[in-house]
Amino acid sequence: MQTFLRRTLRLNRMARFPGRRLSAAQSQAQQKVEAADASTGDQQQNQNTEKKIKTAVVMLNMGGPSAPGETKAFLTRLFLDNDIIELGGGTFQRLLGNFIAKRRTPKVQKQYEEIGGSPIRKWTEYQGEQLAKRLDLERPTSAPHKAYTCFRYAHPLTEEALTQMKADGVEHAIAFSQFPQWSCTTTGSSMNELWRNLKAMGMEDDFKWSLIDRWALQPKFLDAVVDRITERFNEFDDQDKSKVVILFSAHSVPMKVVEKGDVYVNEVSATCKAIMDKWEKQLGHRNKHVVAWQSKVGFLPWMVPSTEDTIKAIGKRGNKHVLVVPIAFTTDHIETLYEIGMEYAEEAEEAGISNFKYTEGLNGSPLFIDALADIVTKHLDEGKNHSAQYKQKCLTCQKPMCRQLINPAF
Repeated sequence: MQTFLRRTLRLNRMARFPGRRLSAAQSQAQQKVEAADASTGDQQQNQNTEKKIKTAVVMLNMGGPSAPGETKAFLTRLFLDNDIIELGGGTFQRLLGNFIAKRRTPKVQKQYEEIGGSPIRKWTEYQGEQLAKRLDLERPTSAPHKAYTCFRYAHPLTEEALTQMKADGVEHAIAFSQFPQWSCTTTGSSMNELWRNLKAMGMEDDFKWSLIDRWALQPKFLDAVVDRITERFNEFDDQDKSKVVILFSAHSVPMKVVEKGDVYVNEVSATCKAIMDKWEKQLGHRNKHVVAWQSKVGFLPWMVPSTEDTIKAIGKRGNKHVLVVPIAFTTDHIETLYEIGMEYAEEAEEAGISNFKYTEGLNGSPLFIDALADIVTKHLDEGKNHSAQYKQKCLTCQKPMCRQLINPAF
């Protein structure tokens, strides 16, 4: 009976967020999405499928198992990636990585079963479709555009995306990291895999490439996060709103990555500060906030404080109202739906936090689609191959693939 009640409580916490009236910004962004939909009728779609794709937007992300049965393959790819889990590389990495993946699969697969599989592919494909429609409408000089989902550890993998791009006759490919803040363990790993596959598949000269490698302070991205915070913040009673502690939770990274000079922690902190500046200056709210780090793997030191320990500390101080904001994630997946929405919710209850909420991922947010369109449009208008920081390797980096650019577009 206790197991049934515990599972029911978890599922209730995952219920969809209630309907709400759109703000002016939301309404304007939604109108742009609808206009792009309306402009893409059946006749235009048929015409575009016959054309070669002039501009590809390659949406890089880790991915996740859409079906729980894909968990073992996902974890195996993850633990064999020396950019994120450094186990020595070579044969030792293969042996130990396969062993760890096999050992962790039963537990992690059950977690994916509880959330119905990862929704990251669904949301990435939706975002890409809306983005391409907007670009076709607003920037015809680089049309037709098409977004390609390109995951590091789940289907569609890098080689699948590249194969489809070649079949579509792509001319210019924009590698667009879906991680707002740069890290060698996320964006760096995805781009290293991209360059490896291009060389292995003999495609070095097939496409012109440029990169969008970070966008931690993009204004409309920040607006979209503030909008998500507002949605959940308004569910607190008016008399409790000033007491709400906003807890930004980002995926942690190993401390040896930080020690090498990886800028991820700095860029996450900059995003959080910019959001809180908007929260106070534009909306007039004054809430305490803290940045914490989740999803540590293994026994080596990772960035702290952990989200779990932070929740316990907040509870010990007598705070009863907490709003968690997943800050390095642009779509919902296991770290938000299971780890925050289930595990941390239970930790909060045990810590005496009676009013625990967390924000929805940016998912289908019209404001976020606005942000994506602005980022790509600015990139094309400026004609720069990458950010100024892209070529700055970490202080002790010796990896040959890191910070490359094959066949630059500009």
